[in-house]
Amino acid sequence: MASDRTSELRLEQVWGTFCDELKAAGDLVLRETTPPGEVTRASGLRLLARNISLALQFELENKDPRHPELLHYFDPLRKQGGDNADALYVGAPVDGRNSYRIAGHRGSARYFAVTVLEDGETPWGGRVVGTLFGPDLEVDADGHFELFLSPEEQPGNWIRTTPETYRVTFRQFFADWETETPMEAGIECLTSGPEPPPVFSLALLSEGLTETARWLRESTRYWADTLDRWQARPNEFIAFGEIESSPIDATPGGTPLISYWKLRPDEALVIRVRPPQCDFWNCEFGSYWWETMDYRWRLSSTNCHHAALEPDGMLTVVISHDDPGVANWLDPSGHEEGYITFRWMGADDSPRPQCTQLPRSQLFEHLSPNVPRVTPQERANQIAARRAGVRRRFRG
Repeated sequence: MASDRTSELRLEQVWGTFCDELKAAGDLVLRETTPPGEVTRASGLRLLARNISLALQFELENKDPRHPELLHYFDPLRKQGGDNADALYVGAPVDGRNSYRIAGHRGSARYFAVTVLEDGETPWGGRVVGTLFGPDLEVDADGHFELFLSPEEQPGNWIRTTPETYRVTFRQFFADWETETPMEAGIECLTSGPEPPPVFSLALLSEGLTETARWLRESTRYWADTLDRWQARPNEFIAFGEIESSPIDATPGGTPLISYWKLRPDEALVIRVRPPQCDFWNCEFGSYWWETMDYRWRLSSTNCHHAALEPDGMLTVVISHDDPGVANWLDPSGHEEGYITFRWMGADDSPRPQCTQLPRSQLFEHLSPNVPRVTPQERANQIAARRAGVRRRFRG
C-alpha cells in the first residue's frame, strides 16, 4: 500500500508541476512589449493554449526516433513562428546515427523541400545539414518516391545525416489551393527493427510533460522576442537573416522579407512591389504573435496564383480594417499591429516592397486606377475558394 501511495503522490506532483508551468507561461502575454489591445492579448493566451498540443506532439507523443511518425506541425488551429498560410509542414524525429526510409506519393504542391537538421539553440533546432528540393526528388511515373536518411550513402534519393541530426521536415507550399494535392508518406527506422515502443511509464510521463512545458514556454517567447526586433522598425522590410543570426530550420531557397505594421482603424497601409520571376512567391499576413490570421474565413495572404497584378506586373496590397474592394486586400481581423512577409522562392532577385501609410479616407486618391478591384460577390467567392482549399490540404 505504501508504494501505491508513493505513486499517487508522484502522479499528483507531476501533473501539478505541469499545470503550474503552463500557468506561468501566460506571463508572456502581460509583458511590457505586448500591445495592450484586448484582441492581441486574448490571442496571445489562445496561442499558448493552441500550442500545448504541438508541444505534446514534439516532447511526449512523437519524440522517439526509433518509432517516428510523419505528423503535421501547423494547421488553421495550431500556429506559431510565422506559419505560412500556403503551407503544409510535416516532420518527424530522427537520430542521425540511424537509417530511415520515407516512402509515399509526392503530391503536387508548387513548392516542395525536405530539410534535415541538427539540434541547436532555438526551439526549432539548429543547423540544416541537408536539403532536397522537389525538382530534384526522383519519383516514378505515378508520383511515388523513396527517400533515405542515413550516415552512409544510399542509391536514389538520399540525405546524409550527422550524429547530431534530430529532425526531418517536409515543406509544401500550395499556389492553387483548390487543385494541388498534399504529399502522402510514411517513415520507418531501418535500424531499430519491428519492436514496439516501450510500455508507457510514470518516468516517461514526467520527462515528457516537463519538456512539453519547457518547449511551449521557450518557443512562444522566442518568436515574440524575435518579432519585437522588427516592431522597432515598422513599415520596413528586413530579411530574416539580417536580424536573426542563430541557425534554424528556415525555409530553403528564399529568404523571407518581413515588416512590422501598426494600423489604427482610420488608416490604411499600401504595399507595392513587382514580383520577380521565381518558382513560387507569396505574401503572408499575421498578428503580433507571429501567427497567421484565420485564413479559412478571412483574406490573410496572397500568392503567385491568387494575386491580381496590374498590367505592368506591379502588385499592390492594401491593409485596412474595412474591405476597400481592391483585389489584394489583407484583413487585420481586429488586430492593430502584426507582421507581413514576402517570400521569393528560387528567384534571381529579391525586391523589397515599399510601404505607404495614409488616412483610410485618402486611399483611393493614392491608388492607381490600374489596381484591380472586386465586387462583393467576387470577394465572397474568394473566401469560399479558400475554405475549399484548406479542406483539401488538411483533409478536413
